[in-house]
Amino acid sequence: MQFKHPEILYALLLLIIPIIIHLFQLRKFQKVAFTNVQFLKELTIQTRKSSQLKKWLTLLTRMLLLACVIIAFAQPYISNSESFNTKSETVIYLDNSFSMQAQGSNGTLLNSAIQDVIENMDENEAISIFTNDASFYNTSIKAIKNDIIQLKHSPGQLGYDAVLLKGKNAFSEDKSTIKNLVLISDFQQKEDRLTIPADSSTNVKLVQLKPANVSNITIDSLYISKSTVENLELTVKLKNQGEPIETLPVSLFNDDKLIAKSAVTIENETSTIFTIPANSIFNGKITIEDTNLQYDNELYFNIDQREPIKVLAINEADDTFLKKIYTNDEFDYMSAPFNALNYNSLDDQNLIVLNELKEIPLSLITALKAFTDNGGNLLIIPSNNSTLNTYNQLFTNYNLSGFSSLNPKEKRVTTIHFSHPVLANVFDKQIRNFQYPKVNSLYSNASSSGTAILSYEDGSSFLSQSENVYRFSAALNSDNSNFKNSPLIVPVLYNIGKQSLKVSKLYYTLGEENSIDVTTKLQQDDILTLVNGDNTVIPLQQTYTNKVALKTSDYPNTSGIIAVKNKDTFLKNLSFNFNRNESNLSYLNLNAVENATVNDSITSTINDIKSATNVNELWKWFVIFALAFLIIEMLILKFLK
Repeated sequence: MQFKHPEILYALLLLIIPIIIHLFQLRKFQKVAFTNVQFLKELTIQTRKSSQLKKWLTLLTRMLLLACVIIAFAQPYISNSESFNTKSETVIYLDNSFSMQAQGSNGTLLNSAIQDVIENMDENEAISIFTNDASFYNTSIKAIKNDIIQLKHSPGQLGYDAVLLKGKNAFSEDKSTIKNLVLISDFQQKEDRLTIPADSSTNVKLVQLKPANVSNITIDSLYISKSTVENLELTVKLKNQGEPIETLPVSLFNDDKLIAKSAVTIENETSTIFTIPANSIFNGKITIEDTNLQYDNELYFNIDQREPIKVLAINEADDTFLKKIYTNDEFDYMSAPFNALNYNSLDDQNLIVLNELKEIPLSLITALKAFTDNGGNLLIIPSNNSTLNTYNQLFTNYNLSGFSSLNPKEKRVTTIHFSHPVLANVFDKQIRNFQYPKVNSLYSNASSSGTAILSYEDGSSFLSQSENVYRFSAALNSDNSNFKNSPLIVPVLYNIGKQSLKVSKLYYTLGEENSIDVTTKLQQDDILTLVNGDNTVIPLQQTYTNKVALKTSDYPNTSGIIAVKNKDTFLKNLSFNFNRNESNLSYLNLNAVENATVNDSITSTINDIKSATNVNELWKWFVIFALAFLIIEMLILKFLK
């Protein structure tokens, strides 16, 4: 037993005073004469013995009473560890990702975690709590109680390394304190591994919360599987984690109107098809009923009137192959002979193709530079008879190396750069053996520049990109190359055309950076806004002559269909859905994690932290003992004769 104020114990020396008073009683006795004292003497002896016992008991109780009072003021305690006098810091990471919607024994995992933290942490104790999208530093449970009760689920989750780094940064720089970092999560299996580096200054405690069951049904994705003149077929892909389900209703809504309903049998994965009219505005929503995770039970999409991508080919060669690729169902293709080019039409285009021009005059170079500066894309196909100095003057505007000379040597196109955005999602697998296109002559590059899309067997580029400019290094006419007959020409030129105007997708994923082009012409000082009910936000945007490029990442933060407006003028709808990564209810085995303490109870984890620095204070017991001795003394004085 130890004392907070041991100096008060010197007051125990004062207990000698009642002892002295008891031993040296100063009362004087008066003698009284009696004629016969035989019976009185016997009574006197009996009374003196009782009186002496009473006095000794009274003395003892009073001394114990005073001793207990003095010891209580000295504040005795017993510590549970050697670090009882060390200050403690606690930082808690509270995972509020969508997987924490899973049901535990006392409601959702997130709500149970919040309740346990509130109940077990001292209201006024200093604490820091952070989630995937909120932070509360150097505060107390009492101050942030309402905030954490109202926590909402976050569409994204911090990586484990980011959680550890953010948690350690929340501690003070005081090296003498005990630092406890508590991670409360279900610890889903992610791409990044949970590795905790050894750190003697921080105690990492992992609290893994597990749902009562791990079954979940997810609307995984939606895409147009078939398109005709009259109808579109929408394929909805669903995933199941748990027991097979014989009948699962799937509903299709247009705005709030139920359009169609189907039922599927699902074991692991399945799909269902809905048919809707083509060329009509459709603000759709797919829904299912599932009692587990709620966020993935809906998927929003919308189909607006198609915006044709404007393509202009400036020709001094046959453009039949371009007409076959840029068809009028998706593109607004216009062909213009070089000698009859209307310069005023350039600004309205999304993609301009220079089809084997022999010479590029300075006026056209200037117009093309203004066009690309306004967000337009340029595709350059050289001629075998090109005037190189005019071409090279154009290339200098886009950091492309100049052509040196025409090399009359046959080369094969053997390398496909599958990672390039133009070829993304074109191939199911990376093929190596295919019918290699060839060229009979090509322009040698003065130096390597741009990003290669297709390359020759010696590594030099056949098709390259720099910014929003694409360039072939050889003519594509039939006398010089068989590339027009290659299966590569359609996906390559088609994707270059499609990417020249980022046509709205069926839906976008929240939390990711999305680039969206809106075809409109804004007046000076006009801006586009995203409107969701009463909420209006101005997104990051860049204005061009005939379009506005929007960038979305942090907003919107809820799934649904958002309107794009210019002041009060409606332009189009955009649909956003949460990422489905949180739908996989597979969890890490934390037993193999080193340098951390693993637990499945928030209560026991917090109690362990408290017991490391808490002390058992005994002064209350000594106050109780003092009162008890006071009562005993009163009883002795009253009843002991």
